[in-house]
Amino acid sequence: MHDLVIRNALVLDGSGAPGFRGELAVDRGRITACTGRVTEPGRHEIDAGGKALAPGFIDAHTHFDVQLCWDRLAQPMLEHGVTTIVTGNCSLTLAPLREEHRGRLCRMFQQIEDLPMSAFEEGIDWTWESFNDYLTAMRRNLGINLAPLVGHSLIRLWVMGEDAFERAATPDEVAAMQSLLGECLDAGAVGLSLSYIDTDERGKPVPSRLAEFAEIRALAQTMGEAGHGMLQIVPEFYDADILRTRTDMLAELSLEFGIPTTYSPLFYNDGQAELIESALRSAEQQAARGARVWPQIQTRMNDINFNLNDGCFMLNVMPGWLETLSLSGNQGKIRRFASGEWRERLVEEIESTPIGFGSSALLAERIEACTVLQTALEKNRGLEGRRLSDIAAERGQRAAETMMDIAVEENLATWFRNSDIGHSNVEMVGSMLAHPNTIVGSSDAGAHVHHLAPFGDTCVLFSTFVRETGALTLEEAVRKLTYDEARAWGLQNRGLLHPGFAADLVVFDPETIARGEQSLVADMPGNSTRWVRGSHGVDAVVVNGELAWTADDGYTEARAGDVVTLSTLGQH
Repeated sequence: MHDLVIRNALVLDGSGAPGFRGELAVDRGRITACTGRVTEPGRHEIDAGGKALAPGFIDAHTHFDVQLCWDRLAQPMLEHGVTTIVTGNCSLTLAPLREEHRGRLCRMFQQIEDLPMSAFEEGIDWTWESFNDYLTAMRRNLGINLAPLVGHSLIRLWVMGEDAFERAATPDEVAAMQSLLGECLDAGAVGLSLSYIDTDERGKPVPSRLAEFAEIRALAQTMGEAGHGMLQIVPEFYDADILRTRTDMLAELSLEFGIPTTYSPLFYNDGQAELIESALRSAEQQAARGARVWPQIQTRMNDINFNLNDGCFMLNVMPGWLETLSLSGNQGKIRRFASGEWRERLVEEIESTPIGFGSSALLAERIEACTVLQTALEKNRGLEGRRLSDIAAERGQRAAETMMDIAVEENLATWFRNSDIGHSNVEMVGSMLAHPNTIVGSSDAGAHVHHLAPFGDTCVLFSTFVRETGALTLEEAVRKLTYDEARAWGLQNRGLLHPGFAADLVVFDPETIARGEQSLVADMPGNSTRWVRGSHGVDAVVVNGELAWTADDGYTEARAGDVVTLSTLGQH
């Protein structure tokens, strides 16, 4: 008798081969049969009802490092079929970290990834300094598989202290970083993450950005000598020339040391078709040389939710707005928004500041396109769903003035939404996702909790780019989320429905799978809120042979997740 048998399924094995009607058996957390018919019974059986059975999906770019400290399920990822998450992206992790540097990391992490300070103060029981002790803590009661990167900024901070924010490293410091990285890789890190764009709460570049190429090369050498490890970077993705240079850099490191590399995101903004074409051409050329450089493609457009109590990164780029939104309490902000010179200054900043990231458009256009998402007063319910530009026209105002007036009336409790930002050309994005030299990534799930609900990228791949546009076949989409990810990252025995592979499984309906609507919930430490969304059409999720979630009953008591292991030199 098998531990688990899934019957009557459309088997999509992750390889891209045509699906077939079949059944699958699991024993001791591993797949033991995947064929047309499993004759032996199972202690537990699932009737897929003709729906799709695929390997569990892999999300290559998340920031669940903090949330996992109190939520070992990384909710709501399982609901979207995700059984493995890569954490530690963008040069930020919770280890290795000396006790005296915890405050520095928390403030930096809070600024860059938009997490409430209560998450750090109330949600983390600091029982570690080393990466090994960190993973020991994370393994307990883990309900989802964890593939943790180690952050370059943390490596520098450990070795250099506050100097990590100020200067290049000395040869002795670089050697110490190599030794420390080796320890992290031995403990279970799947690679190293860097950032070329992020700044801390003081507006200073994160430590990773102060590294000279010789330092990065030395760390890549350490991964090559260890025989495994992905090098992940966040490049200047908005500039074609710089992006091409970063791609060339990654390619040379990949070739010299035999390591896989990836960058995130490769994101399409209107008018940047040439940048995308250049980036994909570079990926093809480097792959032809034998280099492994994987651009990560997000599947969805972005929706930014914000209020005028704490603002959002769209507003915080302007000095007057940043100063105002940083004021303690509501009253000082309300006085500035309500009238006088400060109000005019804030409007002028919006009307004179470019959106950035390669676009010459002004933020005023973004504000005009915003809708009222959620009001606090019953009398204003009729404003929900309406564009600020339309309401402003009725009032004879500029959109920024209307936004401030509504917010002031509601004591800054109004939520606004800027919808469908970038990545909106589905034909272009579809070609990016279908490209053989790209992987799906850049979801950012677990970060930006006040402003985004970045969950369900897996579902969007099927709903938009399989069902609606046909950019990928069903089999190709499954391969993108499973075997292609496992192969790129070197995740051992994952991503395929083959005997001997880990039994990470998802049952879903190809005709209905989609992400759900977003909602605001108060489920973080200190009763802090975040935006989340569930899924449609995902029926059941299995992690290492244990049923972890079902659409009918929700989360189970199973905690079968683990820290994943790597194949030699990132090869599957």
